[in-house]
Amino acid sequence: MREQFNAELRTAMKAGDKRRVDTLRMVNAALKDKDIEARGHGKSVSDDDILSLLQKLVKSRQESLGIYEKAGRTDLATQEREEIEIITSFLPQALSDTEMKEAISKTVADTGAGTIKDMGKVLAALKAQYAGRMDFARASAIVKAKLTS
Repeated sequence: MREQFNAELRTAMKAGDKRRVDTLRMVNAALKDKDIEARGHGKSVSDDDILSLLQKLVKSRQESLGIYEKAGRTDLATQEREEIEIITSFLPQALSDTEMKEAISKTVADTGAGTIKDMGKVLAALKAQYAGRMDFARASAIVKAKLTS
């Protein structure tokens, strides 16, 4: 994925796409921060970690977008929308609500979860299989509802 970011950055620089260049530089800077943090713990950054980082960046921008829209700052809201679009182009296609519910049902059955105590086991299995493709905050709520009913 790192090579993809750098190749896209070079292409954007040649094309003179300032917004894309700025966004990709920001992604690279966040990735370098993640590398430094991981190196301090004696680990390396995997593609799953990169996907997680991209999701956090998108979520942060979505929160800012809401704030800017409420404040009437259409210029900054437009900038956030463009950055979200650029970052999400690197993420795998997210699961729809129906697909997510099916995946959760299947994982609950596969893990043999029956009580709320098994929620961690189910979420761990989901994260291993659907990293970058599922909103785990929403998935957690669905799993909790499924295991408590």
